[in-house]
Amino acid sequence: MGVVGLTPAAPHAGANSLRHDSKNCVALDDVPLNAFHIKIAGLTFGAHFTEGFALGTVGYALASMSRQMPLDSFWMGMIGSSALLGIFFGSLVFGWLSDRMGRQKIFLTSFLIITVAAFAQFHATSPLVLCLLRVAIGFGMGGDFTVGHAILAEFSPRKHRGALLGSFSVVWTVGYVAANVLGMLYADASPDAWRWLLASAGVPALIVLVMRLGTPESPRWLLGKGRVQEAQAIVYKYFGPNVTLDAEHIQSRTTRALQGAQGFARLFEKDLIRRTVFNCAFFVCLVIPYFAVYTFLPGILKVIGLSEGFGTDLLLNAFLVLGALIGIWLTIKLPRRTFLIGSFAVTCASLVALSALPQSAAVAMIVAFGIFTLTMSAFSNLVGVFPPECFPTEVRACGVGLAIACSRLGSAAGTFLLPFGIVTFGFHATMMALAVVLFVGMVVSIAWAPETRNLTLNEASGH
Repeated sequence: MGVVGLTPAAPHAGANSLRHDSKNCVALDDVPLNAFHIKIAGLTFGAHFTEGFALGTVGYALASMSRQMPLDSFWMGMIGSSALLGIFFGSLVFGWLSDRMGRQKIFLTSFLIITVAAFAQFHATSPLVLCLLRVAIGFGMGGDFTVGHAILAEFSPRKHRGALLGSFSVVWTVGYVAANVLGMLYADASPDAWRWLLASAGVPALIVLVMRLGTPESPRWLLGKGRVQEAQAIVYKYFGPNVTLDAEHIQSRTTRALQGAQGFARLFEKDLIRRTVFNCAFFVCLVIPYFAVYTFLPGILKVIGLSEGFGTDLLLNAFLVLGALIGIWLTIKLPRRTFLIGSFAVTCASLVALSALPQSAAVAMIVAFGIFTLTMSAFSNLVGVFPPECFPTEVRACGVGLAIACSRLGSAAGTFLLPFGIVTFGFHATMMALAVVLFVGMVVSIAWAPETRNLTLNEASGH
């Protein structure tokens, strides 16, 4: 199988003059981590910090806003969930566009939308205007979640790919916690504090947007479009003359794909449908209990014997960050399947314990909830790892986008149903229902989760 071996003259050579110099060649999947990898990772991490920050400010801003611009329960709910609605549509639209137009254009466009909409929140004159701006922010976030995972996966060496992709969860959590702290300190500083809180998300967004200018296109995407010379020029510039691309494999695979279904339809063809169903199912089974539990955390804390307050909030936020950091280490050390299946089992057992223990067993319930929090935060990292590793380049963004869209439906369903479940069936029965969701995720993972830890992106995508 042929490779494109780049020599110092390669960027100036025609496509027919490529030289196959195998001496001292390194595959793009095995290139040593360099400054360019760190830059791309920083740009995607900065994006996730911004997104966590933007979502984290809204709760405190709403409390402040309601004193200046009274909100009924409808608008409280609409503004609170508007970004999630935007993410759902943005991940689908930008995922589709990214596989056709390229990663780089969406990499910039998504953050241009986030930056403009974030600053515009300062001048919101009604709940409707603010809701629409939050939908726009979510729309940009959906695009960035999709293309950010794809572009970092396509540039990263496989040895470090899991750690880099898994770090998204940590950085998002740090941004979310930073917004919480800022909200706790300044939400009541002035009548217009809510405007400053919401608009403050535009500052990191603008920084990320400016730093993204000049980001190159993914060479894997270019190869898939037959633009070999452009792909080799980018690899030569950022990785050196001895780095190779499996051009014949990628192009022949793309040619076969173009002869069949494309876009989202391609995800449901025989060779990919198992990967598609797995990624959507495990993502949904993970986020339903995550968003359900942490959206209504005060009521759950009261049941298990922990009082709400600044100290408790700080402790739980610290647990979320610690769990995410542990998750990076486990992503490096453990096979992907083992980490995923084992985490589903641990979180399921934790919620079973919460549902079975009497309220008098406060210490045991707190321990069970602590284990749940650490483990849930740790294996949430895998939502940034599995989807980009499971799909081929020509539909990678569509696959990631579909998984994210399904996850947002799951998070909305969990958030909506949890308070209804507690009121109707009680706390213990509701925790058991969430444990069943996690059990389903474990069964799906046992049946369909691929092991992608040591594979190249070509191998990991099932080709």
